[in-house]
Amino acid sequence: MASPATTRTVRPLDGLRAQTSGPPGPGAGLVAEHLRLLGAATDHRGGSHIAVDGAGFETLAADARWAATARDVTDEATVQAATGIMAVHGRRDGGPRGIAADYASTATAVLTVQGVLAGLLAQARGGRVAQVSTSADRAGLLAVSQYLAAAGADEGEAAELSPGGPPFTSSDGTVFELETLDPGAWAAFWRALDAPETPIRAGWRPFQFRYATACAPFPEALHRTAGGCSWERIRYAAKTSGAEVCALRSLADRGIPEAPPWTLAAHPAAYATGGAPAGLPLAGLTVLEAGRRIQAPLAAHLLGLLGADVVRIEPPGGDPLRGMPPACSGLSARWLALNRGKRAVEVDIKAESDRRRLREMAAGADVFLHNWAPGKAAELGLDHEHLAAANPALVYAYTSGWAGRLSDAPMGTDFMVQARTGVGEAVRPEGEPPAPSLMTLLDVLGGLLGAEAVLAGLVLRERTGHGVRVDSSLLGAADVLTAPARGRAAEGLPPRRPAGFRRPLPTADGWIAPSDSCAGAAAAYDLRELGTEDALAQLRTHGLAATAVTADLTELHHDPRLAGSIGRDAHGAPAVPDPWSFL
Repeated sequence: MASPATTRTVRPLDGLRAQTSGPPGPGAGLVAEHLRLLGAATDHRGGSHIAVDGAGFETLAADARWAATARDVTDEATVQAATGIMAVHGRRDGGPRGIAADYASTATAVLTVQGVLAGLLAQARGGRVAQVSTSADRAGLLAVSQYLAAAGADEGEAAELSPGGPPFTSSDGTVFELETLDPGAWAAFWRALDAPETPIRAGWRPFQFRYATACAPFPEALHRTAGGCSWERIRYAAKTSGAEVCALRSLADRGIPEAPPWTLAAHPAAYATGGAPAGLPLAGLTVLEAGRRIQAPLAAHLLGLLGADVVRIEPPGGDPLRGMPPACSGLSARWLALNRGKRAVEVDIKAESDRRRLREMAAGADVFLHNWAPGKAAELGLDHEHLAAANPALVYAYTSGWAGRLSDAPMGTDFMVQARTGVGEAVRPEGEPPAPSLMTLLDVLGGLLGAEAVLAGLVLRERTGHGVRVDSSLLGAADVLTAPARGRAAEGLPPRRPAGFRRPLPTADGWIAPSDSCAGAAAAYDLRELGTEDALAQLRTHGLAATAVTADLTELHHDPRLAGSIGRDAHGAPAVPDPWSFL
């Protein structure tokens, strides 16, 4: 096939056509919207079957399903129940809770677009990909993969898995999130509010580990302390201690953002296109990843699953998170969930000699990906202008917290972005106080969008012959996740889901989750005296769809609904399946 390049291309899919058809599926509208934003002329007919062609590309078919193998998994609610999302999201509350936003569908849509871009990239490089499939159950497993890995580790959790956690409420009614990565700032903040010393000391560990455990059972005395102080005093304590606070904003406050979830800008210098992949779509490409925590490492992990050789840049002595408990064969199970299969190179970015070595490595790479603090790359001489000078073909990817779009933004971490953007309202129905989920919703979705942006950049590079800078953010992830709720608000409708929405029904030995369309009818039955299987059978006799809620993530290994989906890596850590299938 002739290379589908054109110098007039300014977006990756300019000149292509995308048509959706067939039955509705997970995130079908979002798939169509992202293909449109990427330049395709989109004919969206509501279905989950997608056909993309034009501009010299062969037809690429994509399909997004609710389940690859799972039975009784037919919609957002049942996907969340079966894959453990409800269990993780509900840890702060002491029992499974559904996410009121369509989280699994959103993740599936982004993975579907990734699959389309990867298939088109393979074609542009001379390969043959005709079809790609994704499913919401595999997207759900990917979303909980770190929690699943920890549950299946050789040792127990390092922090208690019990109900509790932020947000806090001031004496004058301001609900707020608190963030600091420094135990000294944590202690100074609470001392400024006259909190007792014992709860301050006891609270740091669960607060620090909440990103890993999705709960933070710190002493109730800290909530009482916050509740006895005005918002003005709390803000002053944060300012003087080095901690940060953010009042929860509503969906109405966020409004309707005009920016897409990522931006792409081509370098002026040329790149020699071509080089057919052998095997997976990104085979033969090299990704340098200088990532911390979840967002950038997950993006790079996905690129590795698509065939790229991922080289992880770590500080001298290695990434300290390698040792974060619980471990499998001496390595952190959570770290393995994001970093298995990557090569590692230790680089001291504070030393000029090592920065020079990193620039030399970037000169031979296809992608450089990082999520450093704002301004740090430029300060180190490692921003896109510096690396593009050495490698005009480079796709330079920055996955940030705020993308520089909010002048008054707090620290760009998952829970602070949730608080600032109205996610706390979107993920909980009416009748429950707004609160950011302690499941790392935005870190995961931000990682998915980061990988999508890199793939879009690689396609644009292949078509134009120019290197590309791509930017994505947790803010973009929040906007994508909350778009349906904000759309309802813009139409004058209640932005939040009704009370009781996606609340699992208790049985004698667990919980079940009806499908969203059957939830109202199912709630009329008292199932508390029945075992889970008998409760499901009773609902089926009335034509109601439901599935059992996975309350213990270790049960996913043997769950017949997910037969063969979960394996173990070379270290013995649980490993979820690749989210795409290519033909």
